[in-house]
Amino acid sequence: MHTLILTPTQLELHILEPRLAPFLSDADGLLELCGFGPVASAARAMQLIARHQPKRVVLVGIAGGLRSELEIGIARSFRQVACVGIGAGTGADHKSASEIGWKHWTGSNLLGVESQEGIGDVLPLTPRLNDTAQLSGQLLTVCAASANEADVAMRLARYPDADAEDMEGFGVAVACYFGGIPLEIIRGISNRAGDRNKKNWDIEGALHAAGELTLQALSK
Repeated sequence: MHTLILTPTQLELHILEPRLAPFLSDADGLLELCGFGPVASAARAMQLIARHQPKRVVLVGIAGGLRSELEIGIARSFRQVACVGIGAGTGADHKSASEIGWKHWTGSNLLGVESQEGIGDVLPLTPRLNDTAQLSGQLLTVCAASANEADVAMRLARYPDADAEDMEGFGVAVACYFGGIPLEIIRGISNRAGDRNKKNWDIEGALHAAGELTLQALSK
């Protein structure tokens, strides 16, 4: 298999599948669920990578925008993904794994490729899109989405390069690291992070935008 496309939930799959159908029928690609959250997505991605041996992985779905520049209903591919929430303490007292002197992993990946730095709190991604209007900087993978503006402000203070938050990206990135496979993450901005009123969200519009951007990335 050339390309494994992953999406977290049945809702995202339902909207993305018809949009990505032209690529899936014309190329050696597969669209699969990876599950919700960093734990399920990491385990499921690793299982699917071992089963299908893809040459690249694309994670597609929705995300909450941390900055007003990322308007609801647009989509972006990200340059890197960061892990938020693993470490010590909560809220303003939280210290990440790297800050307390730990790595998520040290040693080689499954291909035997040794990394001196192992896996820290940030992993690089491999976007094929090169238009700056389609790219964003850092995606935060969180165990719990921002509940309010105070959460957003705290995350931006700690991660000034962050543009959006999701709940699967870092988990899938770890699975791809172990498999030695490049990962691209494309997310449609469905809501402003911290706004839990779904009347203000546009999940369908965000997923249509993410599907379109995914097709552009897959054509490269």
